[in-house]
Amino acid sequence: MKLLLVEDEAKLNTFIDRGLTEEGHRVDTAYDGQIGLSMALDGDYDVVILDVNLPILNGFQVCQRLRVEKPNVPVLMLTALGSMTHKKEGYGAGADDYLVKPFEFDELLLRVQALYKRYREVGAHRVLQVADLELNVGTKQVQRAGQLISLTAREYALLEYLMLNKGRIVSRVDIAEKVWELNFDTNTNVIDVYVNYLRRKVDKGFEQKLIHTVVGMGYVMKDPTTR
Repeated sequence: MKLLLVEDEAKLNTFIDRGLTEEGHRVDTAYDGQIGLSMALDGDYDVVILDVNLPILNGFQVCQRLRVEKPNVPVLMLTALGSMTHKKEGYGAGADDYLVKPFEFDELLLRVQALYKRYREVGAHRVLQVADLELNVGTKQVQRAGQLISLTAREYALLEYLMLNKGRIVSRVDIAEKVWELNFDTNTNVIDVYVNYLRRKVDKGFEQKLIHTVVGMGYVMKDPTTR
């Protein structure tokens, strides 16, 4: 999993980071709510682990913003505030789970894994759509205007990523990390090559083009008829 940990207590941040990394997960960390929110909105995380008492923006505020802009990202809240009132506020803000400090690392790990599994199972039945292009996450079937489109595994992964981020500009670095899962090599044009492969299969022959290049920034998939 790719995880975002937003926790301002340095020792606890390091402890959780180390434990999750040792379990084989990739972890990005932030120490205040404003940076954490920015990372959550710009990145593509499987689970966000979010403290409540954070500088600048508290965890409730961060979670509320996430639910508006990225509703499909599971959020596990961590806090020393264990009263029922605080739990209601956390769930009301959109948290999926609420873990009271102090806690055992194994319990944190189990809850993160459960959230990831739950969202993956729900996501497996989703159909992503941009204009007349549809992608069935469960069957991996892609069609446009009713015409089936045959894609390689890499082309499918790239298309799914672009559609999950429809309307958002994604950089080549974003694509390299999420689709290829490697450090971006500025000397290779492999991403541009695969985007062109997709264009031939998805856009060729259609008046409305869905995959757009934003010079100097990356790519965006959008329905040209909407704003």
